[in-house]
Amino acid sequence: MSEEKIVWSGTPSQIVNIGVFILCLLTCFLIVPIFYALWKYIVVKCTKYVITTERIKITTGVFSTQTDYLELYRINDLTFEQPFLLRIFSLGNLKLITSDTSTPELTLQAIPASEELQNEIRKHIETQRDKKRARVVDFT
Repeated sequence: MSEEKIVWSGTPSQIVNIGVFILCLLTCFLIVPIFYALWKYIVVKCTKYVITTERIKITTGVFSTQTDYLELYRINDLTFEQPFLLRIFSLGNLKLITSDTSTPELTLQAIPASEELQNEIRKHIETQRDKKRARVVDFT
């Protein structure tokens, strides 16, 4: 029996907050934008993704945290998105469509080397489906 191994672990890039940071810089004479920018920074920093060979673990929250586990074999579709701003910084989003009731759609935001990670996840999805003898059936 194979042991679960971490494939990738990380947090979203702070690039997702660039609009907030620029706005706060332009209005820095006010004290409130500084705290807003700091809050947005902390929220992104406290978002953690851990991708293993069997599941994806998403931990969010600053004061109280919520951890959601998504089994890889439940992922139906995996899409790579690279908006212009993220492309400049060699980042991308991975959008997952799942059969999980608690998380039917999940986006891993501003991930480095996300295209390579997408291929790695896809490989482990197929491995888990074979291991659990699970297949996706589309009733359309």
